[in-house]
Amino acid sequence: MKLLHIDSSILGSNSVSRQLTRNIVDQWTATHDATVVDYLDLATDTPSHLSAESLGFRMPATTETLTEGQRRENAISEALVSQFLAADVIVVGAPLYNFSIPSQLKSWIDRVAQAGRTFTYTATGPKGLAGGKTVIVASTRGGMYSTSEGGRAMEHQESYLQTVFGFLGITDVRFVRAEGLAMGDAPKASALAGAAEATLAATQVAANQAQAAVAA
Repeated sequence: MKLLHIDSSILGSNSVSRQLTRNIVDQWTATHDATVVDYLDLATDTPSHLSAESLGFRMPATTETLTEGQRRENAISEALVSQFLAADVIVVGAPLYNFSIPSQLKSWIDRVAQAGRTFTYTATGPKGLAGGKTVIVASTRGGMYSTSEGGRAMEHQESYLQTVFGFLGITDVRFVRAEGLAMGDAPKASALAGAAEATLAATQVAANQAQAAVAA
């Protein structure tokens, strides 16, 4: 079994989302000895934002039609989408920045969302090609967004990730959330305690589903 561990926070050792992804991966590997972990730190190894050159993966991949820059960017996209498709479990650290995900994480998504590789268009609409995976998102927020209708309307973090992974065919998307982290010591401690419980639940349920898929 292959697990892809992705961090995107720019806060380094001060990042709560990095702490949560580490805990999730540790919990997973503690009960799955054969798990092979691949790590991707998008804060230090960020694919460039989409441009005319980085759209090379959507063009005919021949030496004659691609520029040197497009071939270089195409190689990056190919490495990222191949890594993504090879993973059975994906753990994503996704802090809330300005009501959405970090631009570094969005750049990664733009590289792996490839027509013909992770989704396709059919006569009846789009179809995801990356199904059968488990995604566990470590979601961190300074304020409270899940407890009110207004807060839920303002966040485009969990809702976006649920949508985009679903578009790619992944229906098993689970969230380990810690919010209210900037609201004082007591709310932060409560959020971390809740995240620890959610980690146990998310990894156990995901583990059961993964084992069932292997048995099938």
